[in-house]
Parts: sequence; C-alpha cells; structure tokens
Amino acid sequence: MTATGYTSTTGDTRKLNRAGDTMTGELTLPDASPDAALNAAPRSYVDSAVLQAVPEQPGDQGLLAWTYDPDQAGHVTAQSSGGVAGRITLTRIILRKSITWSNIWLGLSGIDAAAVLANCYLGVYDAAGSLKGVTADISSLLMTNPIAKPFPLAASFAAAPGTYFIALLLNGTWATNSLTLKCSGAGVSVNANATAPGLRYSNMLTGQTSLPATLNLAAQTTTIITTGWASQWYGVS
Repeated sequence: MTATGYTSTTGDTRKLNRAGDTMTGELTLPDASPDAALNAAPRSYVDSAVLQAVPEQPGDQGLLAWTYDPDQAGHVTAQSSGGVAGRITLTRIILRKSITWSNIWLGLSGIDAAAVLANCYLGVYDAAGSLKGVTADISSLLMTNPIAKPFPLAASFAAAPGTYFIALLLNGTWATNSLTLKCSGAGVSVNANATAPGLRYSNMLTGQTSLPATLNLAAQTTTIITTGWASQWYGVS
C-alpha cells in the first residue's frame, strides 16, 4: 500500500511522526486487501481468511455446541445390554460461550423392534458433578425414527462456559447389533493425558434406574469404553 493524496506540511496535526508520536482513534486502510506480506490487513480481510480456514462449526447447522463434527461419526456402537444397562456413561463437552441448553442431540443409527426398554435417560452434569438438566424417560424415542434428533431436557438451563458431561443411562434388553448409536469409534486413547475427574469418555456406577442429583466425578472409570462406547456423537441446542 502507498499513501496517496497527502503532502506533508510543517505543523500539520494530521501528520504522525514515526518516532515520538502517539496515534489515537481508528486507522482506516485505503483498500480491502494487503498487497505484500508485511502490509497491514483490514479486519474484513482477516475475518474472511479465518472463516475459510475454520472447519464446520455447530452454528453452521443451527446447533450451539457438539462433541465433534458429526461427519466424524462414521461408526456405530455395538455394546450389549448386559454390558451397559444400569451404568452411567459420561462424555465430556467443553462450552466456549454462554448458552441456554434445551436439548441433547443424539445420532440414533439403528433400532431394535424387539427391545424392551425402560428408565433410559440423557442428562447434563457440570464439572462439580451436579445434575443441571435431564430428559424424561427416552425409551420410546429410542424405538423409532433412527436419525440424529433432539431429546429435550425437562427444563432448559443457563450454561456458562466450562466443562460439562453428557450422561447416558440405558436400561432394558436389546440385540447388540440392532440398537446402535452413531459414534467415532474412539477407544481409551481418547483419554490420553486426562485423568478423573476430567476424563473425556468414562462410566460410573451400576444398577442405576435414574440419573442421581450428584456424581463424584473423581470416581470416573473406563471399564466399558474400550470398544468405543462413550464416543457417541452429541449435539446441543
């Protein structure tokens, strides 16, 4: 860029000396894009460049957050009812901004028409282990319409930026390869360098028929996630 249309005049208050002067106010650049590597760039140019470099974001699909891009959910869970029934599965999600959390989205891949389900829930715990929101029993919703769909919380809540855990509790009996959820297939390696109470994928407790008001997240375990269980895709709206 080259400054044009200005002739330096002694005493001109518009003139900024390279040494000793301080500029106040905003600087408006004369064109929309830099011409050389060290040219200054306007915000519009930088914003456009950043948007082109950033991958798909939740807002691009009308969501507020997700555990990962659903395009990466190229696998399906195949956990037996004997393996997960009554156990609380936790999947960590980090919010970068304040939101009103009303729904948990889940990718239901396959249904088992012969399944017998009861006391199945989705919920949200904060980093202190307090239950912030929970659905009604979702058993009937797991029996129909195998797509990515929202499961409404009984009451919306204001979620500040920070760490949360989406909890899934299933109960009943189903065929291992029939009732399936979309997932990434990631196993225990997803917890690399993470420890309780901050594991990305974990499970807790047995014999549960509802989500408790509090969880001791320091007691997170990984006994049932080696096959990719807990890598289910979740969205937030």
